[in-house]
Amino acid sequence: MTTSNSIRPQTVRAWYRIHKWSSLICTAFLLMACVTGLPLVFSDELQAVLESHVAPVQADPGAATANVGAMVAQAQARFPSLRPFNVYWDDDEPRIFVNMSPSDKPKDGEIKQAVFDAHTGRLLEIPTDRFNLIGFFLRLHSEMFLGLTGELVMGVMALSFVLSLVSGALVYGPFMRRLSFGTYRADGKPRTRWFDLHNLLGIVTLTWAFVVGATGVMNAISTPLFGLWRAQTMPAILAPYHGKPAPTHLQSVDTTVQEVASAMPAMRITSVLFPNKIFGSPQHYLVWTEGKTPLTSRLMTPALVDVQTGALTISKGLPWYLRALEVSRPLHFGDYGGVPLKIIWALFDVALIVVLLSGVYLWMIRRKAPVEKELNRLVKLEEEKVGVLAR
Repeated sequence: MTTSNSIRPQTVRAWYRIHKWSSLICTAFLLMACVTGLPLVFSDELQAVLESHVAPVQADPGAATANVGAMVAQAQARFPSLRPFNVYWDDDEPRIFVNMSPSDKPKDGEIKQAVFDAHTGRLLEIPTDRFNLIGFFLRLHSEMFLGLTGELVMGVMALSFVLSLVSGALVYGPFMRRLSFGTYRADGKPRTRWFDLHNLLGIVTLTWAFVVGATGVMNAISTPLFGLWRAQTMPAILAPYHGKPAPTHLQSVDTTVQEVASAMPAMRITSVLFPNKIFGSPQHYLVWTEGKTPLTSRLMTPALVDVQTGALTISKGLPWYLRALEVSRPLHFGDYGGVPLKIIWALFDVALIVVLLSGVYLWMIRRKAPVEKELNRLVKLEEEKVGVLAR
């Protein structure tokens, strides 16, 4: 069998150019994402150290939840000029957060929060406005403080990174065909050593980097995808309410929670969004739920409940593209396997930083003879070897 037709010099040269330019385009953004990604991998551990809070009373796992409506009323009394925005349950401790807002689409710093003990209903604290280091890293990592525009830019950079990985893997073969896998020529010139290190770490981290890059693309387009879902779902649901005034009396949050829990016993309620014309429906509570098992805990299912009649309008799963998004989220930061997996993710992150820096170094001190010529020479040598064996 001959392979000479599949590794033509011009083909390898084309893939090399794709690898070079796709890498250069995304390198600066990717370096920023890698550096900010390191603390985000350990965000839970860092928040526990940096952000102390009042602990709730220890209770049995099956203890009943206190009256959520009373918690909302207390938050309303604390912030009379604001209105309830949403209620959500803490994933790690029996705490309930009530967020108050001046509008359906609050700006940064406008939301005020009250934290309650989920079992006793006692107000634990009113968090003060302070610099949130993890939030700062997350916004810089995901959208560079540019909102949707920044998210889309990072999505394009993640896509460019995925392209650089695919093209780099295709170019790796001709370069390393005459060397053993993992070769590192420690006695070579500085450029040779950096070149070997770049190739070695690049091929070792390839699968991990591809997963992180691909999930980065998915995360970057999450806002448009959820917007698409709302545009497809809400018009049909809101059609019967067309022309009706905004509701003045809302069914209690507790009744809504109990209704959804009864209708969806396999799901755990994570949050309740109050009537909202931007992120939900002006006539409904939007209740988000997740599965109770490790396998289904990453799959979110929304339920819409009429705030006046209590009618459960919809309790369907998200479309496939949002399911794919939800499943991809934990893969990006490696936060689904405890501290050991987080350490592995961090080590791969550091290795990728070295790959990026070595790639920039190799480009800056490129030799007079273009790399394309070296690629041609290596491929031709292999073609000659195949030709001799064919005789």
